[in-house]
Amino acid sequence: MDQVRATALLDGVNADHRADVDHHIDVSFAAGEAYEVAVRGHRLLVDQPAEAGGLDTAPTPTELFVASLASCVAFYAGRYLTRHGYSRDGLAVSASFDMASDRPARVSDVRLSVHVPAGVPAQRWPALHAVVSHCTVHNTLTKPPAITIDLT
Repeated sequence: MDQVRATALLDGVNADHRADVDHHIDVSFAAGEAYEVAVRGHRLLVDQPAEAGGLDTAPTPTELFVASLASCVAFYAGRYLTRHGYSRDGLAVSASFDMASDRPARVSDVRLSVHVPAGVPAQRWPALHAVVSHCTVHNTLTKPPAITIDLT
């Protein structure tokens, strides 16, 4: 399946694709090296491991970054499976990553492994791969957004 067709299959799949939605996230200091993230009424915490001065009470922002990619891939895989009449039972995505050894500090490599549920024939795997390779987070990494940081 080509990129255009894979993308077209998922047009409008979730609110993340809507350019007219006001996407807003607030992050505020909690304690130590921990911060609270507020997203659409949801709250989550980020922290640092003890060796980085945190209390290790929550994932790091970098871990959430990779988790965002992995969960986006899982979501797209799940929608593909449902659309084609397959069960999502057993669907799982594992992710691992490496940090760059040089500067600037960044993730240098991400490896994702999609566990395809039993019952999905091998001839469907290339199309599934094409779809998950074009999830919103992956697309954002391959075509990075402009980032503006203001101090107020």
